[in-house]
Amino acid sequence: MFKGRHFDRSVILLCVRWYLAYGLSLRNLEEMMAERGVTVDHATIHRWTVHYTSLLLEQFNRRKRPVPSRWHMDETYIKVRGRWM
Repeated sequence: MFKGRHFDRSVILLCVRWYLAYGLSLRNLEEMMAERGVTVDHATIHRWTVHYTSLLLEQFNRRKRPVPSRWHMDETYIKVRGRWM
């Protein structure tokens, strides 16, 4: 998936994750990566998000635990002013 890329896989995943999770602008991400010593253009980060978002979503959905169609909520009783509710 990351074969032949100029940047390390951890840099790509970090930029894509921050862009999607926190709603940062591409230029903010460019500045944040420059503070960490990685020179990357905002257009490159945009290309990464366009390319890797669908691939990552597909992998996450494959590993996600299935949710059963039925679920039940247990009744809970607590004591309020000495009386069970």
